[in-house]
Amino acid sequence: MSLSERMIKASGDAPSNVRRLPIVDGLGDFKVGIANALFERLGARLFENQDPASLHATVLQEIGVILDGEEAPLTDVERQALTREIARDVMGLGPIEPLLDDASVTEIMVNGTEFIFVERNGVIEQTSVRFISDAHLRRVIDRVVSQVGRRVDEASPMVDARLADGSRVNAIVPPLSLDGSILTIRKFAKDPFRASDLVRMGTLTPQVAAVLSACVEGGLNVLVSGGTGTGKTTLLNVLSSFVPSDERIVTIEDAVELQLRQRHVIRLEARPANMEGQGEITIRDLVRNSLRMRPDRIIVGEVRGAEALDMLQAMNTGHDGSLSTVHANGPRDALARIETMVLMAGFDLPSRAIREQIASALNLVVHIERFRDGIRRIANVTEVLGLEGEVISMQDVFKYDYTAHAIVPTGIRPQFTDRLADLGVRLPAGVYER
Repeated sequence: MSLSERMIKASGDAPSNVRRLPIVDGLGDFKVGIANALFERLGARLFENQDPASLHATVLQEIGVILDGEEAPLTDVERQALTREIARDVMGLGPIEPLLDDASVTEIMVNGTEFIFVERNGVIEQTSVRFISDAHLRRVIDRVVSQVGRRVDEASPMVDARLADGSRVNAIVPPLSLDGSILTIRKFAKDPFRASDLVRMGTLTPQVAAVLSACVEGGLNVLVSGGTGTGKTTLLNVLSSFVPSDERIVTIEDAVELQLRQRHVIRLEARPANMEGQGEITIRDLVRNSLRMRPDRIIVGEVRGAEALDMLQAMNTGHDGSLSTVHANGPRDALARIETMVLMAGFDLPSRAIREQIASALNLVVHIERFRDGIRRIANVTEVLGLEGEVISMQDVFKYDYTAHAIVPTGIRPQFTDRLADLGVRLPAGVYER
Protein backbone atom coordinates (compact mmCIF):
# COMPACT_ATOMS: atom_id res chain seq x y z
CA MET A 1 0.00 0.00 0.00
CA SER A 2 1.35 3.47 -0.93
CA LEU A 3 2.09 6.13 1.64
CA SER A 4 -0.86 8.28 0.59
CA GLU A 5 -3.21 5.25 0.68
CA ARG A 6 -2.00 4.34 4.17
CA MET A 7 -2.48 7.93 5.29
CA ILE A 8 -6.01 8.12 3.87
CA LYS A 9 -6.89 4.81 5.49
CA ALA A 10 -5.34 5.90 8.78
CA SER A 11 -7.29 9.14 8.63
CA GLY A 12 -10.55 7.25 8.12
CA ASP A 13 -9.80 4.84 11.00
CA ALA A 14 -8.73 7.55 13.43
CA PRO A 15 -10.62 7.96 16.72
CA SER A 16 -12.97 10.96 16.75
CA ASN A 17 -10.98 12.65 19.54
CA VAL A 18 -7.71 12.70 17.51
CA ARG A 19 -7.33 15.87 15.40
CA ARG A 20 -6.30 15.10 11.83
CA LEU A 21 -5.33 17.48 9.06
CA PRO A 22 -7.76 17.12 6.15
CA ILE A 23 -6.55 14.54 3.66
CA VAL A 24 -8.70 14.71 0.56
CA ASP A 25 -6.11 14.00 -2.08
CA GLY A 26 -3.49 11.98 -0.28
CA LEU A 27 0.00 13.23 0.44
CA GLY A 28 -0.38 16.51 -1.46
CA ASP A 29 -3.23 17.76 0.74
CA PHE A 30 -1.50 16.45 3.84
CA LYS A 31 1.55 18.58 2.95
CA VAL A 32 -0.72 21.59 2.42
CA GLY A 33 -2.17 21.08 5.88
CA ILE A 34 1.26 20.82 7.48
CA ALA A 35 2.51 23.91 5.63
CA ASN A 36 -0.56 25.94 6.60
CA ALA A 37 -0.22 24.89 10.22
CA LEU A 38 3.44 25.89 10.12
CA PHE A 39 2.57 29.35 8.78
CA GLU A 40 0.00 29.75 11.53
CA ARG A 41 2.61 28.92 14.17
CA LEU A 42 5.50 31.00 12.79
CA GLY A 43 3.73 33.75 10.87
CA ALA A 44 5.94 36.70 9.88
CA ARG A 45 9.00 35.10 11.49
CA LEU A 46 9.43 33.14 8.24
CA PHE A 47 10.14 36.36 6.37
CA GLU A 48 12.27 38.16 8.91
CA ASN A 49 15.93 38.75 8.13
CA GLN A 50 17.51 36.25 10.47
CA ASP A 51 20.30 33.73 10.29
CA PRO A 52 19.31 31.10 7.67
CA ALA A 53 20.72 28.24 9.74
CA SER A 54 18.74 29.34 12.80
CA LEU A 55 15.55 29.76 10.78
CA HIS A 56 16.03 26.33 9.17
CA ALA A 57 16.45 24.70 12.57
CA THR A 58 13.30 26.45 13.84
CA VAL A 59 11.27 25.30 10.85
CA LEU A 60 12.42 21.68 11.18
CA GLN A 61 11.59 21.73 14.89
CA GLU A 62 8.11 23.15 14.31
CA ILE A 63 7.37 20.63 11.54
CA GLY A 64 8.35 17.85 13.94
CA VAL A 65 5.99 19.19 16.59
CA ILE A 66 3.10 19.38 14.10
CA LEU A 67 3.76 15.86 12.80
CA ASP A 68 3.87 14.54 16.38
CA GLY A 69 0.48 16.13 17.01
CA GLU A 70 -1.01 14.58 13.90
CA GLU A 71 0.20 11.07 14.71
CA ALA A 72 0.73 10.48 11.00
CA PRO A 73 1.42 6.82 10.01
CA LEU A 74 4.91 7.49 8.63
CA THR A 75 8.11 5.53 8.86
CA ASP A 76 11.23 7.40 9.97
CA VAL A 77 12.49 7.59 6.38
CA GLU A 78 9.14 8.87 5.08
CA ARG A 79 8.90 11.38 7.89
CA GLN A 80 12.39 12.73 7.18
CA ALA A 81 11.66 13.00 3.44
CA LEU A 82 8.34 14.76 4.09
CA THR A 83 10.01 17.14 6.54
CA ARG A 84 12.67 18.06 3.97
CA GLU A 85 10.04 18.65 1.26
CA ILE A 86 7.90 20.86 3.47
CA ALA A 87 10.94 22.81 4.69
CA ARG A 88 11.98 23.35 1.07
CA ASP A 89 8.49 24.50 0.12
CA VAL A 90 8.24 26.85 3.10
CA MET A 91 11.78 28.26 3.21
CA GLY A 92 12.91 27.90 -0.38
CA LEU A 93 11.20 28.32 -3.73
CA GLY A 94 9.00 25.27 -3.57
CA PRO A 95 8.54 23.15 -6.71
CA ILE A 96 10.59 25.50 -8.89
CA GLU A 97 13.73 25.10 -6.79
CA PRO A 98 14.84 21.91 -8.62
CA LEU A 99 14.22 23.74 -11.92
CA LEU A 100 16.54 26.52 -10.80
CA ASP A 101 19.18 23.91 -10.01
CA ASP A 102 18.76 22.28 -13.44
CA ALA A 103 21.53 23.68 -15.65
CA SER A 104 19.61 22.78 -18.83
CA VAL A 105 16.73 25.11 -17.91
CA THR A 106 17.23 28.70 -19.08
CA GLU A 107 13.81 30.14 -18.25
CA ILE A 108 10.98 29.26 -15.86
CA MET A 109 7.43 30.48 -16.50
CA VAL A 110 4.83 29.98 -13.78
CA ASN A 111 1.28 30.62 -15.05
CA GLY A 112 -0.63 30.30 -11.80
CA THR A 113 -0.44 27.22 -9.61
CA GLU A 114 -1.21 24.56 -12.21
CA PHE A 115 0.94 25.38 -15.24
CA ILE A 116 4.71 25.68 -14.99
CA PHE A 117 6.70 25.86 -18.21
CA VAL A 118 10.45 25.86 -18.80
CA GLU A 119 12.72 26.62 -21.72
CA ARG A 120 15.41 24.11 -22.63
CA ASN A 121 17.67 24.62 -25.64
CA GLY A 122 15.40 27.38 -26.87
CA VAL A 123 12.27 25.19 -26.77
CA ILE A 124 9.41 25.73 -24.31
CA GLU A 125 7.94 22.67 -22.61
CA GLN A 126 5.42 22.08 -19.83
CA THR A 127 6.54 20.47 -16.59
CA SER A 128 4.65 18.18 -14.25
CA VAL A 129 5.37 20.18 -11.08
CA ARG A 130 2.71 22.29 -9.36
CA PHE A 131 2.32 24.69 -6.49
CA ILE A 132 0.12 23.35 -3.73
CA SER A 133 -2.01 26.51 -3.61
CA ASP A 134 -2.11 30.11 -4.77
CA ALA A 135 -1.13 31.15 -1.26
CA HIS A 136 1.96 28.95 -1.58
CA LEU A 137 2.87 30.61 -4.90
CA ARG A 138 2.38 34.07 -3.41
CA ARG A 139 4.62 33.18 -0.47
CA VAL A 140 7.35 32.07 -2.88
CA ILE A 141 7.03 35.33 -4.80
CA ASP A 142 7.16 37.29 -1.53
CA ARG A 143 10.28 35.39 -0.51
CA VAL A 144 11.98 36.16 -3.83
CA VAL A 145 11.22 39.87 -3.93
CA SER A 146 11.78 40.50 -0.22
CA GLN A 147 15.42 39.43 -0.65
CA VAL A 148 16.08 42.58 -2.67
CA GLY A 149 13.88 44.93 -0.66
CA ARG A 150 10.90 44.82 -3.02
CA ARG A 151 7.29 43.91 -2.37
CA VAL A 152 4.30 42.75 -4.38
CA ASP A 153 0.67 43.17 -3.31
CA GLU A 154 -2.56 44.77 -4.55
CA ALA A 155 -1.06 48.24 -4.10
CA SER A 156 2.09 47.27 -6.01
CA PRO A 157 1.04 44.27 -8.13
CA MET A 158 4.10 43.89 -10.35
CA VAL A 159 7.80 43.83 -9.64
CA ASP A 160 11.20 43.19 -11.22
CA ALA A 161 13.85 41.64 -9.01
CA ARG A 162 16.75 39.24 -9.16
CA LEU A 163 17.88 36.15 -7.27
CA ALA A 164 21.20 35.81 -5.50
CA ASP A 165 22.70 34.04 -8.54
CA GLY A 166 21.77 36.95 -10.81
CA SER A 167 18.69 35.35 -12.38
CA ARG A 168 16.10 37.92 -13.41
CA VAL A 169 12.62 37.71 -11.89
CA ASN A 170 9.35 39.31 -12.91
CA ALA A 171 6.16 38.84 -10.94
CA ILE A 172 2.66 40.15 -11.58
CA VAL A 173 -0.34 39.30 -9.41
CA PRO A 174 -4.09 39.98 -9.33
CA PRO A 175 -5.87 42.28 -9.99
CA LEU A 176 -3.54 42.95 -12.97
CA SER A 177 -3.23 39.24 -13.74
CA LEU A 178 -6.57 37.55 -14.32
CA ASP A 179 -5.13 34.00 -14.25
CA GLY A 180 -3.60 34.07 -10.80
CA SER A 181 -0.07 35.00 -9.80
CA ILE A 182 2.45 34.92 -12.67
CA LEU A 183 6.16 34.42 -12.08
CA THR A 184 8.87 34.49 -14.76
CA ILE A 185 12.50 33.71 -14.01
CA ARG A 186 15.23 34.10 -16.61
CA LYS A 187 18.29 32.18 -15.47
CA PHE A 188 21.88 33.06 -16.21
CA ALA A 189 24.76 30.66 -16.48
CA LYS A 190 26.96 30.49 -13.40
CA ASP A 191 29.91 30.45 -15.76
CA PRO A 192 29.29 33.23 -18.32
CA PHE A 193 29.32 32.23 -21.97
CA ARG A 194 32.42 32.98 -24.00
CA ALA A 195 32.66 33.68 -27.70
CA SER A 196 33.77 30.07 -28.28
CA ASP A 197 30.56 28.87 -26.58
CA LEU A 198 28.43 30.96 -28.94
CA VAL A 199 30.35 29.62 -31.92
CA ARG A 200 29.73 26.06 -30.73
CA MET A 201 26.02 26.81 -30.18
CA GLY A 202 25.66 28.24 -33.67
CA THR A 203 24.95 31.81 -32.56
CA LEU A 204 27.84 33.17 -34.61
CA THR A 205 30.80 32.00 -36.70
CA PRO A 206 34.54 32.36 -36.01
CA GLN A 207 34.67 35.09 -38.68
CA VAL A 208 31.93 37.12 -36.99
CA ALA A 209 33.55 36.58 -33.58
CA ALA A 210 36.89 37.88 -34.89
CA VAL A 211 35.29 41.02 -36.34
CA LEU A 212 33.21 41.77 -33.22
CA SER A 213 36.23 41.22 -30.98
CA ALA A 214 38.27 43.66 -33.05
CA CYS A 215 35.47 46.24 -33.08
CA VAL A 216 35.12 46.21 -29.29
CA GLU A 217 38.86 46.20 -28.70
CA GLY A 218 39.23 49.09 -31.16
CA GLY A 219 36.65 51.21 -29.34
CA LEU A 220 33.73 51.18 -31.78
CA ASN A 221 30.31 52.00 -30.33
CA VAL A 222 28.17 48.88 -30.72
CA LEU A 223 24.40 48.50 -30.36
CA VAL A 224 22.90 45.00 -29.97
CA SER A 225 19.30 44.72 -31.18
CA GLY A 226 16.75 41.93 -31.05
CA GLY A 227 13.39 40.83 -29.71
CA THR A 228 12.49 39.57 -26.25
CA GLY A 229 14.38 36.43 -25.27
CA THR A 230 16.68 36.46 -28.28
CA GLY A 231 19.87 36.56 -26.20
CA LYS A 232 20.76 40.26 -26.34
CA THR A 233 22.13 40.35 -22.80
CA THR A 234 24.13 37.15 -23.31
CA LEU A 235 25.65 38.59 -26.49
CA LEU A 236 26.35 41.90 -24.75
CA ASN A 237 28.12 40.01 -21.99
CA VAL A 238 30.32 38.24 -24.55
CA LEU A 239 31.08 41.51 -26.34
CA SER A 240 32.04 43.14 -23.04
CA SER A 241 34.58 40.36 -22.47
CA PHE A 242 36.58 41.81 -25.40
CA VAL A 243 37.14 45.11 -23.57
CA PRO A 244 40.84 45.38 -22.57
CA SER A 245 41.37 44.65 -18.89
CA ASP A 246 43.23 47.93 -18.25
CA GLU A 247 40.16 50.06 -19.01
CA ARG A 248 37.66 51.40 -16.46
CA ILE A 249 34.17 50.06 -17.19
CA VAL A 250 30.88 51.38 -15.79
CA THR A 251 27.81 49.16 -16.30
CA ILE A 252 24.29 50.54 -15.90
CA GLU A 253 21.28 48.24 -15.67
CA ASP A 254 17.69 48.06 -14.40
CA ALA A 255 18.57 44.78 -12.69
CA VAL A 256 22.19 43.65 -12.67
CA GLU A 257 22.67 40.82 -15.18
CA LEU A 258 26.05 41.38 -16.81
CA GLN A 259 28.89 39.21 -15.56
CA LEU A 260 32.09 40.93 -16.58
CA ARG A 261 35.41 39.21 -15.96
CA GLN A 262 37.52 42.36 -15.80
CA ARG A 263 38.57 43.72 -12.41
CA HIS A 264 38.12 47.44 -13.02
CA VAL A 265 34.31 47.35 -13.23
CA ILE A 266 31.75 49.57 -11.46
CA ARG A 267 28.20 48.20 -11.51
CA LEU A 268 25.28 50.61 -11.15
CA GLU A 269 21.65 49.54 -10.76
CA ALA A 270 18.49 51.62 -11.09
CA ARG A 271 16.14 51.91 -8.12
CA PRO A 272 12.33 52.05 -8.24
CA ALA A 273 10.28 54.46 -6.17
CA ASN A 274 9.37 53.48 -2.61
CA MET A 275 5.85 53.05 -1.24
CA GLU A 276 5.46 56.84 -1.04
CA GLY A 277 6.53 57.26 -4.66
CA GLN A 278 9.86 58.77 -3.68
CA GLY A 279 13.50 57.85 -4.18
CA GLU A 280 13.42 56.60 -7.77
CA ILE A 281 16.79 56.53 -9.55
CA THR A 282 16.42 56.00 -13.29
CA ILE A 283 18.78 54.65 -15.92
CA ARG A 284 19.04 58.20 -17.22
CA ASP A 285 20.18 59.46 -13.80
CA LEU A 286 22.86 56.77 -13.71
CA VAL A 287 24.07 57.49 -17.25
CA ARG A 288 24.50 61.14 -16.32
CA ASN A 289 26.29 60.27 -13.10
CA SER A 290 28.58 57.77 -14.87
CA LEU A 291 30.07 60.62 -16.93
CA ARG A 292 31.54 62.00 -13.69
CA MET A 293 33.16 58.68 -12.80
CA ARG A 294 35.96 58.83 -15.38
CA PRO A 295 34.80 55.82 -17.43
CA ASP A 296 36.70 54.44 -20.39
CA ARG A 297 33.64 52.41 -21.36
CA ILE A 298 29.97 52.82 -20.54
CA ILE A 299 27.80 49.71 -20.93
CA VAL A 300 24.04 50.26 -20.67
CA GLY A 301 22.21 46.96 -20.24
CA GLU A 302 19.20 48.14 -22.23
CA VAL A 303 18.09 51.49 -23.60
CA ARG A 304 14.36 51.94 -23.08
CA GLY A 305 13.64 55.65 -22.82
CA ALA A 306 15.03 59.16 -22.51
CA GLU A 307 18.45 57.86 -21.45
CA ALA A 308 19.07 57.25 -25.18
CA LEU A 309 19.89 60.96 -25.58
CA ASP A 310 22.44 60.92 -22.76
CA MET A 311 24.00 57.72 -24.11
CA LEU A 312 24.39 59.25 -27.59
CA GLN A 313 25.94 62.37 -26.10
CA ALA A 314 28.39 60.25 -24.13
CA MET A 315 29.36 58.34 -27.27
CA ASN A 316 29.88 61.63 -29.09
CA THR A 317 32.01 63.22 -26.37
CA GLY A 318 34.95 60.88 -26.08
CA HIS A 319 33.48 57.73 -24.51
CA ASP A 320 34.30 55.46 -27.43
CA GLY A 321 33.70 51.76 -27.17
CA SER A 322 30.35 52.05 -25.39
CA LEU A 323 27.91 49.15 -25.66
CA SER A 324 24.15 48.77 -25.21
CA THR A 325 21.08 46.81 -26.31
CA VAL A 326 17.66 47.77 -27.64
CA HIS A 327 14.46 45.92 -28.49
CA ALA A 328 13.99 46.02 -32.27
CA ASN A 329 13.11 43.86 -35.26
CA GLY A 330 16.19 44.73 -37.30
CA PRO A 331 19.19 47.08 -37.55
CA ARG A 332 17.28 49.95 -39.18
CA ASP A 333 14.38 49.52 -36.76
CA ALA A 334 16.91 49.78 -33.92
CA LEU A 335 18.01 53.23 -35.10
CA ALA A 336 14.37 54.30 -35.52
CA ARG A 337 13.66 53.23 -31.95
CA ILE A 338 16.67 55.17 -30.68
CA GLU A 339 15.35 58.24 -32.50
CA THR A 340 11.92 57.80 -30.89
CA MET A 341 13.45 57.38 -27.44
CA VAL A 342 15.54 60.55 -27.83
CA LEU A 343 12.27 62.43 -28.37
CA MET A 344 11.08 61.03 -25.02
CA ALA A 345 13.74 63.18 -23.33
CA GLY A 346 11.37 66.14 -23.70
CA PHE A 347 13.46 68.29 -26.02
CA ASP A 348 11.93 69.57 -29.24
CA LEU A 349 14.79 68.44 -31.46
CA PRO A 350 14.46 68.27 -35.24
CA SER A 351 14.65 64.78 -36.73
CA ARG A 352 17.76 65.63 -38.73
CA ALA A 353 19.65 66.73 -35.60
CA ILE A 354 18.75 63.48 -33.85
CA ARG A 355 19.80 61.38 -36.82
CA GLU A 356 23.09 63.25 -37.03
CA GLN A 357 23.71 62.36 -33.40
CA ILE A 358 22.85 58.70 -34.02
CA ALA A 359 24.95 58.45 -37.20
CA SER A 360 27.91 60.09 -35.49
CA ALA A 361 27.66 58.06 -32.27
CA LEU A 362 27.00 54.50 -33.45
CA ASN A 363 29.42 52.48 -35.53
CA LEU A 364 27.88 49.02 -35.56
CA VAL A 365 24.50 47.35 -35.02
CA VAL A 366 24.49 43.62 -34.25
CA HIS A 367 21.03 42.10 -34.66
CA ILE A 368 20.23 38.74 -33.06
CA GLU A 369 17.15 36.56 -33.51
CA ARG A 370 15.72 33.34 -32.12
CA PHE A 371 14.98 30.98 -34.99
CA ARG A 372 12.28 28.33 -35.23
CA ASP A 373 14.63 25.60 -34.02
CA GLY A 374 15.14 27.54 -30.78
CA ILE A 375 18.74 28.56 -31.54
CA ARG A 376 19.67 32.22 -31.16
CA ARG A 377 21.69 33.41 -34.14
CA ILE A 378 23.18 36.70 -35.20
CA ALA A 379 21.23 37.71 -38.30
CA ASN A 380 22.99 40.97 -39.19
CA VAL A 381 26.26 42.75 -38.47
CA THR A 382 25.57 46.19 -39.92
CA GLU A 383 27.88 49.20 -40.18
CA VAL A 384 26.47 52.69 -39.66
CA LEU A 385 28.05 54.87 -42.36
CA GLY A 386 26.62 58.32 -41.74
CA LEU A 387 23.79 60.63 -42.72
CA GLU A 388 22.89 61.03 -46.38
CA GLY A 389 20.25 63.69 -46.76
CA GLU A 390 17.58 62.75 -44.21
CA VAL A 391 18.43 59.03 -44.07
CA ILE A 392 21.06 57.21 -42.03
CA SER A 393 23.17 55.15 -44.40
CA MET A 394 23.93 51.54 -43.37
CA GLN A 395 25.52 48.47 -44.93
CA ASP A 396 25.56 44.81 -43.90
CA VAL A 397 29.00 43.37 -43.26
CA PHE A 398 27.56 39.95 -42.40
CA LYS A 399 24.02 38.74 -43.06
CA TYR A 400 22.18 35.49 -42.38
CA ASP A 401 21.74 33.43 -45.54
CA TYR A 402 18.57 31.34 -45.23
CA THR A 403 19.67 29.17 -48.16
CA ALA A 404 23.03 28.33 -46.61
CA HIS A 405 21.52 28.31 -43.07
CA ALA A 406 24.41 30.40 -41.78
CA ILE A 407 25.52 33.98 -41.39
CA VAL A 408 27.94 34.83 -44.20
CA PRO A 409 30.04 37.85 -45.24
CA THR A 410 28.42 40.16 -47.79
CA GLY A 411 31.82 40.72 -49.41
CA ILE A 412 31.84 44.40 -48.42
CA ARG A 413 34.92 45.75 -46.69
CA PRO A 414 33.62 48.02 -43.89
CA GLN A 415 34.92 51.56 -43.49
CA PHE A 416 35.95 50.94 -39.87
CA THR A 417 38.66 48.52 -41.00
CA ASP A 418 41.11 51.39 -41.62
CA ARG A 419 40.33 52.88 -38.22
CA LEU A 420 41.05 49.54 -36.54
CA ALA A 421 44.31 49.22 -38.47
CA ASP A 422 45.39 52.70 -37.32
CA LEU A 423 44.82 51.55 -33.73
CA GLY A 424 46.91 48.44 -34.26
CA VAL A 425 43.95 46.06 -34.21
CA ARG A 426 44.45 43.45 -36.92
CA LEU A 427 41.87 41.20 -38.48
CA PRO A 428 42.51 37.74 -39.99
CA ALA A 429 43.11 37.75 -43.73
CA GLY A 430 40.03 37.04 -45.82
CA VAL A 431 37.60 37.63 -42.94
CA TYR A 432 35.24 39.58 -45.24
CA GLU A 433 35.45 37.19 -48.18
CA ARG A 434 32.44 35.07 -49.08
